[in-house]
Amino acid sequence: MDTIWMGIAPGPRETRVMAMHGANETILKARLRKDPAHPRSLPSLLEAVALWQGIPVRAALAVYDTSNGCGTSLYHELALDFGRSPLYSLDFVPGADRSRPRRRDLDGMGQFGDLRRLLISEVAR
Repeated sequence: MDTIWMGIAPGPRETRVMAMHGANETILKARLRKDPAHPRSLPSLLEAVALWQGIPVRAALAVYDTSNGCGTSLYHELALDFGRSPLYSLDFVPGADRSRPRRRDLDGMGQFGDLRRLLISEVAR
């Protein structure tokens, strides 16, 4: 089945989002505010990408150790009854390793190499 892979990585100042169609085609990169303004923001984003592209989204939400101050309301809001729909699936995975060397990717957007690795290693399997 053809799917979009999406990685969501909350951080101390922002939430990074990356979507790929297969292992080589990046279709979306975004730097959003740390916490969404509405509890339906993440489900709506996943649904919108699925509807836009016409294929389901398989997403991974990076779960980092919150003792470093990277806590986010995404975890609390998603604990209710969220995770699967006909348009998307969302799994919680250990946070991507950001300690590897970084390379500039898409000027102005910053680093997304860790999300690319997360998508290929966790979501694509």
